[in-house]
Amino acid sequence: MNRRWLAPLALVGFVGGPAAAKRKASEEHASHRLEKTEDKVEGGTHWRIKTAEGAVHVWIPAGYDRATAGTVVYVHGYWTDADGAWRDHKLAKPVRQSNPNALFVVPDAPSNNDESVKWPALTDLRKALAQANIRIPDGPTIVMGHSGAFRTVMQWTDHRLIEQIILLDALYGGEKAFDEYIATGKRADEHKLIVVGSDTAVASQGFAKKYPFASVRDKMPSGAFTKRERRSRLLYIRSQYGHMEIVTSGKVIPKLLRLTHLKAL
Repeated sequence: MNRRWLAPLALVGFVGGPAAAKRKASEEHASHRLEKTEDKVEGGTHWRIKTAEGAVHVWIPAGYDRATAGTVVYVHGYWTDADGAWRDHKLAKPVRQSNPNALFVVPDAPSNNDESVKWPALTDLRKALAQANIRIPDGPTIVMGHSGAFRTVMQWTDHRLIEQIILLDALYGGEKAFDEYIATGKRADEHKLIVVGSDTAVASQGFAKKYPFASVRDKMPSGAFTKRERRSRLLYIRSQYGHMEIVTSGKVIPKLLRLTHLKAL
């Protein structure tokens, strides 16, 4: 064939040019789109996404503005799954109480020591959200993990988008990863780590004592945190609430989310 005709034919898609490639990519994206259901929870919109790694719950509050929003990823602990944690711990309620303009994400995680981590890379979780047509905002990403969630969160500490990690009675292991996140890693000065201890109080306090820049509290405040605590890169709080109460009482999560850079609605 005369070479003069190749370019025009490609342009109109007859020999696999840009038009044909674009159609093929669109068809492949549609075929890989993840199934999701939608309902209303706590005045906001909730989706349950079905993935090969288990359910992922996503919630946005009423008034959510993606242009200025951030993301909160909550990783549950042992003896439950994403569906159980979402349902039984009523996770949207404490987030709504803190009033952040944020996309709230609850992925599945190990429910015991014998289960492997479902999402060893935060990037893969973000890709799954995109496949479900969930548009991730450009604002700060906050990761919050309870109890056995440390196994997942410790594998995410090198992700460039995570601005802050909140460990809710979760420092059962992974200290080296959290050391790098808050002290020795190349972006450590840009990070904030909050550690809440109840069953893990001894290990959590020992972790905080290693660092002269840490702030330490003997209980969750009834009012506001001090200016130093709000600014501190590492904040340790000895919780007066028990291991499960930290998640279910509604007196811990809202206060901690107010220490983030998430914009209020």
